[in-house]
Amino acid sequence: MEENQFFDAPAGVEKETKLLAEMIHDNVSDSSSIDENETIFFKEIERIGITLNKPQKKAVSHYQGPILTIAGAGSGKTSVIVCRTGYLLSVKGVQARNLLLVTFTKKAAEEMKQRLSALPRITQQITNQLQARTFHSFFLFLLRHQGYNQVILNNERYKQIIIKLILKEMNLGDTYQPENILALYSNCKMNMFTIEDMPTKSPSDKDVKGVFRKYEEWKKQQYQWDYDDILVEAYHLLQSNESLLKSIQDRFQYVMVDEFQDTNLLQYELIKMIVKKHHNIFVVGDDDQTIYSFNGARNDIILNFDKEFPNTKTVTLDINYRSTNSIVGLGNELIKYNSQRKEKTLKVIKESRLSPQFGQPLSTDDEAQWVITQIQKKVSDGTHEYRDFAILHRTASNSRAIFEQLTLDDIPFISFSVSDQLFYDQWIVKPVVDYLRLSMDPRNIDSIESILPSLYINKEKGIEYIKRREAEQRKKYPLSHLASMPGIKEFQAKKMKDRIKFVKDLQERKPIDAIQEIRSYFYDNFIDATAHENSLHKETMRESLDELEASAKRFSSIPNFLTFIEEMKIKNEEMKNNKNKSDINAVSLMTIHRSKGLEFPTVFIIGASEGILPHISALEAEKMDDVFTTVKSSKEKIKLALEEERRLMYVAITRAKEELYVTSPSYYRGKKASVSRFLLEAYKVENKEGGKKSSDSGRTYQVKSKQKETVLAWLCKNKDCNAWQRVLTYEDTILDTKPCPLCGSSMEKGPKVIAI
Repeated sequence: MEENQFFDAPAGVEKETKLLAEMIHDNVSDSSSIDENETIFFKEIERIGITLNKPQKKAVSHYQGPILTIAGAGSGKTSVIVCRTGYLLSVKGVQARNLLLVTFTKKAAEEMKQRLSALPRITQQITNQLQARTFHSFFLFLLRHQGYNQVILNNERYKQIIIKLILKEMNLGDTYQPENILALYSNCKMNMFTIEDMPTKSPSDKDVKGVFRKYEEWKKQQYQWDYDDILVEAYHLLQSNESLLKSIQDRFQYVMVDEFQDTNLLQYELIKMIVKKHHNIFVVGDDDQTIYSFNGARNDIILNFDKEFPNTKTVTLDINYRSTNSIVGLGNELIKYNSQRKEKTLKVIKESRLSPQFGQPLSTDDEAQWVITQIQKKVSDGTHEYRDFAILHRTASNSRAIFEQLTLDDIPFISFSVSDQLFYDQWIVKPVVDYLRLSMDPRNIDSIESILPSLYINKEKGIEYIKRREAEQRKKYPLSHLASMPGIKEFQAKKMKDRIKFVKDLQERKPIDAIQEIRSYFYDNFIDATAHENSLHKETMRESLDELEASAKRFSSIPNFLTFIEEMKIKNEEMKNNKNKSDINAVSLMTIHRSKGLEFPTVFIIGASEGILPHISALEAEKMDDVFTTVKSSKEKIKLALEEERRLMYVAITRAKEELYVTSPSYYRGKKASVSRFLLEAYKVENKEGGKKSSDSGRTYQVKSKQKETVLAWLCKNKDCNAWQRVLTYEDTILDTKPCPLCGSSMEKGPKVIAI
């Protein structure tokens, strides 16, 4: 392993320049106010420890008309929202029932109510009358009062099971992943698209629309809604019921929206309907922290708010109370390269001699050891506790190495991933691991069931047939029963025999070699054939498999690797039990998306390399099919995608209060990776790897030119289907035709031009 070294600037920066934000030492608070009542109010809140600066007071004392409060990272936006609510209640005499405060999480709503009740002259009775809710909670409250009593389908796992049953009913089996289907449909509804609006360019488009329709039919029959339906139905209700809309508008004379940068189109339209008569809307957010576009959040909503409401007053909260001058300085220099933003430069009140530290380990496994070494040193010195640390990563697969290193070194940690699923149990990774399991134990029925989709055999039907035949005649290789399964074609039966022989031959291989053979022999082709045309999911799948290879590389035998995986599963179950213990002294491991709104004394940002952050999906954004965007230009797609990636890096940096460590692995997915362009541009350095130039926000970078080659491939003859598979196996060379795994039409061999 490389020597553990961190420096004051990223690799490639010749001069270690310190990036420092402007310090505000004096006059942070402002005692001026407009009238006596205001003066009394601000003095009263100062007595309980709330001291506001001039921009904060300006936002708090805004009375009528639209106001946009641009709240930079760590600038005290929650205090402003709470105090503005208190100001309206106690100074302006607004009734609590006439106020609506909309947040994005139940926790945030409860915290604001709690903090509001601590303000002078605000009783618990007043607080109880206030509507402080999430979007979904408020509009469900509205629908319930109008007699809607549908059951809310709030179990994500159950929704996935329903989609899985629909796929089975449509004979689509394991062609699509339920979670991807649900995410796509949610994005569709939040962008106010109907099923009819969805494209039908390809067979997969038609499949997906068919699934959506059946899902809607199922919900209607079961008298159920999912969370998205709450907003959709509320919108339709308010549009069709003028008297109801008028009563809502008359009641809620003052509307406040927190985290406004995360608003999607449907949420925005609902809020606009409520404030249409009076325009008393107060929104708080930071356009530099719009990072949820995959959930429908649109940066243009906050950027164009003053165009929607021409009389908007804009207040910018530009003093960061969370982080030190060196951390904020780095954030300022980094984010200014985005063009789609409100101009602002954060200032600070906290000074530190500690600069952000940068390291360039050789690999992600070395990176994990570097990070753990730093944590162990600080804890053993007695200067930190484990709870002081957060390790932030770009995607779920990027956490594999650090998760395992924390486990191996017995460091207490909690992984705040979206799901509690272990990396090796992910749907794209598990079948490959199960092929390794079958090489050791060919009678592992669970593993046999897992790999059936990769043989284009229905999982339920296939495993049912195997179990029935096993009851009649046990075989050393139960998979061989499928050769006689009704409906199996001759070439499929031969493929079954070839696959069994292939599995046998894996036994003596090293894990890394076995996985690479599985991928090159059939599994990568399986991904290409079954993935949706939108290549984002395909890229994510390949990323996970590359990470699996990186993990396997450390082990000399398949049994050792499988034993290690079982140990990780046990650790993962232990961690699930600790996740809800708020007082546990443990390191926090989470995606950057999950970290938004949080803060930690010491933050490690891992994977700050090209291809990870910015993610490969942004670098190749022109390939992504997005039915929700009007952007057609490849250049514009890449620019917008890179700006969101830069915002992600900015969010990660500004989570740190005192110390920041950023690591950039030199190799990623087996290839050389340079330090993230976002870090280099902050230090005024150009990335000079060979290749053609690519421009982003006025800066010039070098990216490798893509070459092309012509390969022999199976091409679907159905003009509406784009499926193809590379010809790789002996079986492929002797066949003249075969069925398309997507549409069932005939496939024939022909030339295919691909990028290399």
